Amino acid sequence: MADLSIEIGGLNFKNPVLTASGTFGYGSEYSDFTDLSRLGGVIVKGTTFRPREGNNYPRMAETPAGMLNAVGLQNKGVDYFISEIYPEIKDIDTRMIVNVSGSTVEEYVACAGKINELEKIPAIELNISCPNVKEGGMAFGTNCGSASEVVRAVRKVYRKLLIVKLSPNVTDITEIARIVEAEGADSISLINTLLGMAIDAEKRRPVLSTITGGLSGPCIKPVALRMVWQTAKAVKIPVIGLGGISNWKDAIEFILAGATAVQIGTYNFIDPTVSTKIVDGIEDYLNRHGFNSVRELIGCLQV
Repeated sequence: MADLSIEIGGLNFKNPVLTASGTFGYGSEYSDFTDLSRLGGVIVKGTTFRPREGNNYPRMAETPAGMLNAVGLQNKGVDYFISEIYPEIKDIDTRMIVNVSGSTVEEYVACAGKINELEKIPAIELNISCPNVKEGGMAFGTNCGSASEVVRAVRKVYRKLLIVKLSPNVTDITEIARIVEAEGADSISLINTLLGMAIDAEKRRPVLSTITGGLSGPCIKPVALRMVWQTAKAVKIPVIGLGGISNWKDAIEFILAGATAVQIGTYNFIDPTVSTKIVDGIEDYLNRHGFNSVRELIGCLQV
């Protein structure tokens, strides 16, 4: 049987299949539907230093082969996470990773510093790419100077695995990738949602309260694949690919493009068991094609 284990920044994962932040709650919500211990990791919903109410409704809309969301990082803040959520998830037998966001560099640093003290959280995903907040988020991830500043500041207080999540809403994804690598990122995850909008023709109004929102789902996969392929060639640190993955074949394509691991996002809403099905599909593919390890497949696209 093929070996599915991978390593990112010195941290071992039992397989390359993770769940994407914002699509899988805190993991425990899915425990009735799928065996969480079979996953490589769970990236919990976005956590900020202070509680956030999120954006006004409506903040979700279905689109052809995808969806728009403008939730706006609604959460009860890092102190609530530490006191109420962490005790419930810390003993789940997989890598539990916290997605950290903020409106200022100081908020990012304060939140990451608190998460750093949690023994059973071995990594954070620094979200500098959310398009659904008025301050912070994508504003950091689309500007070289801001991206550099926030990653450098967080790296000073966060001693464990630091994954930085990049925005696709940029001219050159490799420029931002190289910058966050230089500032100490151990890994890069991409892509976050593409900026999009929906209009109600009858009402002649935007569907979302925020007018624009983040587009995700199978429709963004070709863009995500292209950016993962470009980024994997541009940096030396591991790349985690996401964007429109709905089955094992999609996951294999991202790994061939250079991704060390993948994240499953929007499709969790359609099939809550999809992530473990993808684990099985990757294993079957490796065995059928004679690979001893999934690591042999990373970046071996023939061009």
